[in-house]
Formats: sequence, C-alpha cells, structure tokens
Amino acid sequence: MKRTSEWKDRPLRISMLTTFYPPHNFGGDGVFVQRLAEALARRGHVVEVIHALDAYDFLGGEPQRAESTANPKIHSLHSKLGGLASLLCHQTGRPALYASKIRDILDRGRFDVLHYHNPSLLGGPGIFAYGNAVKLYTTHEHWLICPTHTLWRYQRSLCTRKTCFMCALRARRPPQLWRYTKLLPRTIPQLDAILCPSRFTCAKHRENGIQSRIVHLPHFVPDTPVKEADPAAPPYFLVVGRLEKPKGIQTLFPAFAEYRRAELWIAGAGGFESALRRRSSGNPRIRFLGQRSQLELSSLYRDAIALIVPSLCYETFGLVLLEGFAQETPAIARKIGTLAEVMEESSGGYLYSSQSELIEAMSRLQQDGEKRRSLGLAAREAVLRKWTEEIHISNYLDIIENIRMDKAGAEALPGP
Repeated sequence: MKRTSEWKDRPLRISMLTTFYPPHNFGGDGVFVQRLAEALARRGHVVEVIHALDAYDFLGGEPQRAESTANPKIHSLHSKLGGLASLLCHQTGRPALYASKIRDILDRGRFDVLHYHNPSLLGGPGIFAYGNAVKLYTTHEHWLICPTHTLWRYQRSLCTRKTCFMCALRARRPPQLWRYTKLLPRTIPQLDAILCPSRFTCAKHRENGIQSRIVHLPHFVPDTPVKEADPAAPPYFLVVGRLEKPKGIQTLFPAFAEYRRAELWIAGAGGFESALRRRSSGNPRIRFLGQRSQLELSSLYRDAIALIVPSLCYETFGLVLLEGFAQETPAIARKIGTLAEVMEESSGGYLYSSQSELIEAMSRLQQDGEKRRSLGLAAREAVLRKWTEEIHISNYLDIIENIRMDKAGAEALPGP
C-alpha cells in the first residue's frame, strides 16, 4: 500500500482512546498503545491519549506516578464517583460520566484520526460515534465478540458455543446490558477499519459476524540491542504475562515436577497469582518474580533457555513472543490459534500440544546449545523482517491514507 495523496507528508493529529495506559495498565495492550503513541510522536505526529484512570483504580491497580509529556499528551479521566463511572460504561456501553470530557477533548483537538484500543471501561461501543475523523479500532482482545474478552467458556475451555450470560457469571463479571441491544450493530459501522494483529484474529471476528473492513496489521517491538548474556545465570525457562487462569501457567507445574534439570521463572502479576503460588508451593524450582520493567524483562529473556507461552485461550497476537525473539531467545508455545501462526512465521522455536511434547522441546533446547542459538537467531531475524516499528508505522499510515482517499472519492461521486 503506497500513500499518494498531497497530504501524505504532513503531521497528523491522532487521538488514542483506551481504558488502560502505562503506568496505569495491567497487560500488553497498554504497553503496545504506549509504544505506538510514542513512535508516532517521534515522527512528528501530534498524539493525545485518553484513558480511564478510574478503571485502573477500580480493578485494584497500585498507585502509580505518571510521566507528563507534551507529545504524546495524556488525558487521565477521573470522576468523583470513581469506579461507578467505569461500571456505568461497562453496563451501558456508553461513555456516561466521561461523555462531556471526551467530547471536549475531541472538539479541541480537531483530530485527523481516532484510534480506539480496548474502550470497554472508557466508553464502550457508544464511543465509536464520537468525533469526525478516520476511525480505527485495534483488537487487543476479543472484546467486540466476547463479554469476557477471551473466548474462554466457563473459565475452562475454548468457546465453541455461545452461552454468554452464564459464561459472564461464571467469570464473576456482571452481564453487560448493552450486549442485548442493537448498540454494537449500530456503532461498528462508524469504524473505518478494524485492525487485527494476526490472521487468526481476523478470521475469528469474521466468523463471529463482524462485517466491517478488517485489516491485518501485526504488532511490533522496539528495536533494542541484544543484551549481554549472564554466564552465571542458572538454567531456567521463562513465562511472562498476566497471571490469570486462561494463560495456562498452572499447566506447566506437572511438567516441572517431572523435569528437574532447570527452573521455571514466572514474571508478572494478576488475580490468579495466589492460586498459582499455592499449586506450586511444593516445587522449589518454580520462582515468582513479580511485575518487572521492560528493561528487566530484556535481561530475563536473554538469559532464559526459552520462553514458554502456555496460553489455553485464543491470544490475539502474543507480544511476549516478539519481545523474547528480539533477544535471540527461542520459544515453546502451545499449538493454538495465533501462537501457532506467529511461531510458524518466525521458525523461532517449537509448538506443543501435550506435556510430553513440552518436556521433549525443553530437553532439546537445554541439551543442544547450537540448536537453541540457531532458533534464537532465526527468531530475531524474523522480528527484523516482519515486526519492527518502522514496518508497522509505515503500514499504519498507509491504512489511514487509503481510508482517507476512499472517503474523498466517495464524497466526490455525483448524487443520484
């Protein structure tokens, strides 16, 4: 896709609208939004981020001090009613108590692009109607097609049959009233493109009735130098991510009860952490590292024998795979959905479907240093070829340009 219009080189005014934004975030979606916002700002575009501070506080986030920057400019929305504002968004599917503030920011900003990321507790699908610009939505989760965002039915298996009301109750989430109205079918057409980071996620949204323009746009990781390996590091395999049941970390414990030649290090935090600690308490080779900074994670990736990604649910991408690949660290990932797609495109490790396959892959990588090095080099080469910031931003701007050209062409067409 090539940009050919006369405005292609001028700075754009872009608003990112999201529930979570670092340091007030819990997972990879906020990290990616920050990386995208800062990458665009470095290229001269004017970026403003609108996020719901109330949602972070309501869900038990630790107090954080946010850095103030002129570009991207951060609008942290806070209501006197706190968590009630987030709950109203969740239930009504509209910005509710945030409505006037969001409208004011958008009116003053005169944005060329509105880019929505996980707006569940910021304004729901009702926020798609706000503003007049190119409108994009990125599927960081399966929120458009699943009330629990994960396509993980009854907290125990992949979703193969819609039982959303009971599934939400089982996940301890209040059923969302707006999902039983026509709000979503009315507001999705407001979006000019739905950006999916994997082909698998594109297909899942089409299968579930999303008929808007869906575009495959993979995520990216920053181009960071490979860390110097620590020769004193003990042999360990690494898991990174939110500690929740669908991430499947608990399924690794039987394997590490049997496999005694290396440790399992777990970096992250989440609601399932206490249960994971209880289940692994008898194994001294399993370590919980807590939440770590990106700088700390880079070193952890580099020194690991491999990254293990045991997700039981459908990931929309698997950003941790790319972060590990960038440090020449191969991965062992469950053979499911997007994880299989990224692993096959990268040739950066092994897929597994059973405990025996997992243990075999672990043993092979630990015993064969040359194989581990060759897979790690292939993984990093794939990142440089497919998933860099430069490639992503170029394609991102092309998508915006094509939409604007399509709109200009439609406006130029004579009436009936």
